[in-house]
Amino acid sequence: MFFRLRSFCVLAAATALLSSAAQSQTLTLKPFKDDLFAYPATLSSGDNGAYTVFDYREMRDINARDEVPERRVHAQYTDTGVRKVQQDLSLKTDVGDVKHVAVGKTEGAGIIVLYLHGQGGSRKQGVDDFTFGGNFNRLKNLMAENDGLYLSPDFPDFGDAGAAQVAALIDHYAGQSPGAKIFVACGSMGGALCWKLAARKDTGGRINGLLLLGSLWDETFFSSPAFRRRVPVFFGQGSHDVVFPVANQEAFFRSILKKSKTYPTRFVRFETGTHGTPIRMTDWRGTLNWMLSKAP
Repeated sequence: MFFRLRSFCVLAAATALLSSAAQSQTLTLKPFKDDLFAYPATLSSGDNGAYTVFDYREMRDINARDEVPERRVHAQYTDTGVRKVQQDLSLKTDVGDVKHVAVGKTEGAGIIVLYLHGQGGSRKQGVDDFTFGGNFNRLKNLMAENDGLYLSPDFPDFGDAGAAQVAALIDHYAGQSPGAKIFVACGSMGGALCWKLAARKDTGGRINGLLLLGSLWDETFFSSPAFRRRVPVFFGQGSHDVVFPVANQEAFFRSILKKSKTYPTRFVRFETGTHGTPIRMTDWRGTLNWMLSKAP
């Protein structure tokens, strides 16, 4: 009896170790067209590697990359087979119906990434395969090939009502994938929702990373549950962004490091880039793998 019990315990422990190892494997995204989406040359860096300036050139990074500039990227940058696991859905919640596009595993995902569009956008922006240099297509494929889920929702505004609907969407899919790490990327004015989600008790205590892409700053972050949990924050900004000036966002990034020198934050500046450049140029795989390594 003792031998059988001991054998069972050894087997159970080995199974648990294998399961743990398998789970940790899923938390490193596998490559997808990494050579095509690699950052251009580094011009400078600072803050112990947390701050980097990359060379950006419109003629190379838009005109040479796109078949039709800003409308359709060359075919080698995309794989549209991912549409097989893409669904246009509507979730009924207590705060209204939330229309959203879901790509990948709607249950049992190991990672969930949301993209929140800016002013004048919609859920369709975040799943367009051909605009922004094919970068959304790459994100879709990264999620589909790594047991992940990608969500691109509509929302009524950039205030409390919008935050409530996005929080309800996160709550639903977190329940469907309780082991998933959750990252929220916000483009332009969508950043207002990133900061509101960080401040809420429910989402601020649940999300595992924020990505601000050509977006804004909010000092209320320092009193948020997300900041207390040391949720990683990534900033991508064009140096010629006239909507949200790069100097303001850099100052906010450095104010985070002033609060805590070891806070997990990174700033990528695209020299000569404009407002939409970070959405086109951000390396999703490299950034998300860094966030996965730092996620609470």
